[in-house]
Amino acid sequence: MIDHDDQPRLRNAIGLYMEGIRDGKAREAIEKFTGARYTQHSTGVRDGKEGFIEFFEPFLARNPERDIQVIRGWQDERYAFVHVYQSLNGGEAQWVTADFFDFDADDKIIEHWDVIAAYCPATPSGHTSIDGATEIRDLEHTEANKALVREMIEQLLMRGGDVSKADQYISRDTYIQHNAEVGDGLEAFEALLNQPDRPLWYERVVLLVGRGNFVATLCEARWEGEPYAQADVFRVEGGRIVEHWDNVEPCPPEDELANGGKF
Repeated sequence: MIDHDDQPRLRNAIGLYMEGIRDGKAREAIEKFTGARYTQHSTGVRDGKEGFIEFFEPFLARNPERDIQVIRGWQDERYAFVHVYQSLNGGEAQWVTADFFDFDADDKIIEHWDVIAAYCPATPSGHTSIDGATEIRDLEHTEANKALVREMIEQLLMRGGDVSKADQYISRDTYIQHNAEVGDGLEAFEALLNQPDRPLWYERVVLLVGRGNFVATLCEARWEGEPYAQADVFRVEGGRIVEHWDNVEPCPPEDELANGGKF
């Protein structure tokens, strides 16, 4: 159970998920948890409360069995982040979502971004998309950990950085990887960074939301030149990243957008 007693914005983000989607009360939840505007970046969902309702009422009808679990979540000033597992119709479809929310002064949601990926039950090192640490600790290190993650992205994942500095940001002793195709350890990650025709490059950090030992980021990225939304969750310990989860989703072409796009 996520402790959100002192995080009202996180509580409302979870409320929209659980009441609106898990419990099937889309109309009631969108009125209860959102503010005067609701700007939407989720693929296929129009802006506004009516956009949420017109997308989720058919979704709820198609998926009468909904197991939704918020695995990780936290609030960071005006933003909140949740890492969610969804199993629909007895496991017929399983998804992991990384959701970011912005709030107004009354703690009501006014904007939402997400990156959705298929659930992976077994990574190369035997993990899943969602298992691993969940406890938030080291609140006094929040800003330092956020700065570490931002600098890591700029140095290792964007063009023009210095990939030889990887061990300044990522632990050589422990690096647990939940990516569906990458094994544990810094060496496996360094191999990706040093590919001669490296396909993935980050372009900018859109959102960075952290609390204690956890930091989540939403980045604009390119995979083989094509635009993607990239969500990453990092756990930091002792000044180094020790665990990583991620979701990636292609950005729809402009003529297929239902809203202003992924960012």
